[in-house]
Amino acid sequence: MIRIGYIIIGIAVLCFSSGAASALERFPPPEFEGGYEFPSTTTPHPQQDIYEYMDTVVLLAALSLASYLVLRKRSRRAIFILMVFSLLYFGFWRKGCVCPIGATQNIVLSIFDHSYAVPVAVAFFFLLPLVFALFFGRVFCAAVCPLGAIQDLVLLRPVSVPSWLESGLRLFAYVYLAAAVLFAATGSAFLICRYDPFVAFFRLNGNLNVLIIGTCLLVISVFIGRPYCRFICPYGILLRQLSRLSKWRVTITPDECVQCRLCEDSCPYGAIRRPSVSWPETEYGRGKKRLAILLVLLPILIILCGWSGSGLRKVTSRMHPTVRLAERIYLEDTGKVEDTTDASLAFRATGKETEALYREALNIRANFGLGGWFFGGFVGLMIGLKLITVSIWRQRTDYEAGRASCLACGRCFKYCPMEHARLNKTKEALV
Repeated sequence: MIRIGYIIIGIAVLCFSSGAASALERFPPPEFEGGYEFPSTTTPHPQQDIYEYMDTVVLLAALSLASYLVLRKRSRRAIFILMVFSLLYFGFWRKGCVCPIGATQNIVLSIFDHSYAVPVAVAFFFLLPLVFALFFGRVFCAAVCPLGAIQDLVLLRPVSVPSWLESGLRLFAYVYLAAAVLFAATGSAFLICRYDPFVAFFRLNGNLNVLIIGTCLLVISVFIGRPYCRFICPYGILLRQLSRLSKWRVTITPDECVQCRLCEDSCPYGAIRRPSVSWPETEYGRGKKRLAILLVLLPILIILCGWSGSGLRKVTSRMHPTVRLAERIYLEDTGKVEDTTDASLAFRATGKETEALYREALNIRANFGLGGWFFGGFVGLMIGLKLITVSIWRQRTDYEAGRASCLACGRCFKYCPMEHARLNKTKEALV
């Protein structure tokens, strides 16, 4: 009955939010009428700054409350209520902005472009969830992230994903993170924001292709728990690695595990780790040899992937507007195309020499070649580490929530019989 109540609340939230999202639009779409005119410099409205500082305070409060509910209160119902609030506030009311996931690109751009200053609110949104993950695990994913909340609300018929398939699919998130860093560092595009699958729902508008992607992810979320969070989210990669070092973490029960497997059956994210026996003696020698071979092949894999990433510079550099403009001007000057574009007309109106444009485009392409080495090398490193991780045997005596993969949703608390017994003892002691 509680599960049905959650579903009804979730549907009501989605219906209510479609009519309640009336917050001020931060980035109104541009309007082009007639000839191009340079916009005049304006001062941001003070109310926008107030909203950003208020967002930061609400984020800090929500993270603190989520940490308490996950680690001390241990209540799935309370976590669910906070999750609904976060979806309403950060999602539909604030329209998904400022977003810690997209803030990654702002931080990267500020590192490589010293003329770009990161707003204080954006810096806090990027850092606060990471700090909390370092101490308390993925409490941001548990009940604060609106992207995770909207997927959690539609999860009705969870289907488990094999561990080998989940591990392989997660590699896409590493590729996505590396690509987002590359394009942000070169000033080409904010890839994460451009293809955010749910911001179109939060703002009740958006590109048709992005709406289709978001709809498909929501349909998948009915059966697969949080597919975006587990297999795509680039910020989730950072949270995963920091949560491995967390001082406090989710425990299925503070008491002795009776190995009933109810926690494993209740987790839709494949985050429960089974007990494991000692490494079989017959496999020990093979495992050592396989691990040694993988360690030797790791630098070779990094170099090959780095070389491949650098070789893609002609393709990846087209994400930069200057490179696209240079290619367009070249096609027009050589007579390969007859029409013109607004961008090419605007460039010719400036009176700048095409040779200077070509030189700038070549420099940008060279930067993409260097960045491609880091992009490909990082992907190769992650693939190699994945293979090495599979070759390492870990011994467990009880069912445990994985430090990196656990989203701290609290479902295992609800199903654990030892947790119920502990709560009953607490109630009896209070009475």
